[in-house]
Amino acid sequence: MRRVVVLGMLLGVGGLVTVRAQPAPRASIATIQNVKDNLYVIMKSDPTERSMFTGGNTAVFVTDRGVTLVDTKLPGYGQDILTQVRSVTDKPVVTIINTHTHNDHSGSNVEFPASIEYVAHDNTRANMSKDSCPPVTNCQSFKGDNAKYLPKRTFKDTLTLGSGKDQIDLYYFGRGHTNGDSWVVFPAVRTMHTGDMFQRKNMPFIDVADNGGSAVEWADTQRKALATVKNVTTIIPGHANTLMTWDDFAEGVAFYRDFLDTVQSAIKAGKSVESTVATYSPPGKYKHFQVDPARAKANIEAIYKEFPAGR
Repeated sequence: MRRVVVLGMLLGVGGLVTVRAQPAPRASIATIQNVKDNLYVIMKSDPTERSMFTGGNTAVFVTDRGVTLVDTKLPGYGQDILTQVRSVTDKPVVTIINTHTHNDHSGSNVEFPASIEYVAHDNTRANMSKDSCPPVTNCQSFKGDNAKYLPKRTFKDTLTLGSGKDQIDLYYFGRGHTNGDSWVVFPAVRTMHTGDMFQRKNMPFIDVADNGGSAVEWADTQRKALATVKNVTTIIPGHANTLMTWDDFAEGVAFYRDFLDTVQSAIKAGKSVESTVATYSPPGKYKHFQVDPARAKANIEAIYKEFPAGR
């Protein structure tokens, strides 16, 4: 009888261990929604909603030639993206544009046919091609035979794909979230996909450590986009579960510019980084922005390192 009791206890413990070892439920992909005419978006991209998070916003642009995707979410969502695409068109995916290297934007690249044309900025391809990298960079996905999924078409400053109603304009305005952020404009529908150069109304994550981002240059890069891109009314942000307007983007540019000015003024005044972190608070007009204290601290520390002239 004792042996039976002990065995039952062991099986019970084993059952508990098995349950605890099971992975968290995988977030289901969002239903594709129409932006305008032949442009769609697949969301569920706000990382503050972890149980819903599937990766950055994926744009779906249906052209005469086929479908262009902008960003492919986290690994494991390739088939889900295709299922959503097939709900609006039977045309094949022919092009994938990655706004940058991160795994929540390029994670499912390798789940599509290698015959697809992959497009990214020169520096993004270099980041994807690194010998080793942290998981967020996603270079490990492109090793060995998977090197065939690296972008074969890259650009330095601008690149235009297609023409007329199918035209896509790609821009690079400088360092920011990484050193290779593409801005993707669909002129015919007056829409821009900002990638993570405008994530949502928040204090942004800036990948200074691993992929060449700049907490100082971020502001000028956004300003260049605001000044250069014309005739856009709709924004597909990198990480928001709703479309935004050009005015929303302009407000985001002003928010970070104000933040940078505040930190640089503190540096010029001789304040310590610890003091600036402890006292920083966004002005009341930005109270609706998500300002994660850890993000603010990281960006303040990065600005202090990048902006030594004021000391």
